[in-house]
Amino acid sequence: MTQDRSIIAVSGADREEFLQGLVTNDIARAKDGLAYAALLTPQGKLIADFFLKGEPDRILIDVAADVAPQLFQRLSMYKLRADVALAEADVKVSRGTGPAPEGALPDPRHPALGWRLYGAAEGDDGSDWTAIRVEHLIPEWGSELGPESYVLEAGFERLNGVDFRKGCYVGQEVTARMKHKTELRKGFARVAVEGAADPGAEIVADERPVGTLHSRAGERAIAWLRFDRAEGEMRIGEARVIRLD
Repeated sequence: MTQDRSIIAVSGADREEFLQGLVTNDIARAKDGLAYAALLTPQGKLIADFFLKGEPDRILIDVAADVAPQLFQRLSMYKLRADVALAEADVKVSRGTGPAPEGALPDPRHPALGWRLYGAAEGDDGSDWTAIRVEHLIPEWGSELGPESYVLEAGFERLNGVDFRKGCYVGQEVTARMKHKTELRKGFARVAVEGAADPGAEIVADERPVGTLHSRAGERAIAWLRFDRAEGEMRIGEARVIRLD
């Protein structure tokens, strides 16, 4: 399945400094490859997740098409007097898990996600992306990730999407506090599902809601769970839900 992606090009003499002060990851990681990162609200909640690709005179932002307008608007708001220009770029994205074509770059989130290639054509090699994401607990915008997500609860540290040594960025204070001062009580986990249950269904334990089912591949799925409640037997109607990790 081809992803519906948009590319935003960031150019200008201040482009690196501009993005470094905004996004969750160190943009130096994008100079020779791809960096996975996010833009947050000042309260630490997700606005968009994306890939950064460095080029000689610009930085490309590879983002889900349905959130690209909001991201473009927020970046424009932060420009102020910086020497930065934002523009939609006519660049297409291909991806695959087989042999990487020339110019392809590894997906920085997990080796199982293969490669991404930027050019004039889009597509993929037919890999079962949902099954791969479920197996390796990789959330995706629109399926698991949305505007209410906190990046640490969404697993961004494990997915190489946040850098705790790079300095300040929007939402950094909340993210750092969650990292150093609290134990995560909510987040995504892999579950086994025995029976009929669709994404979006509420998961219940002891007659209390404990989470929500998200992407499912066969008898495995990604679920959003309240970890303090997700113990013992969990159910979705007649279906049994078992936490795997």
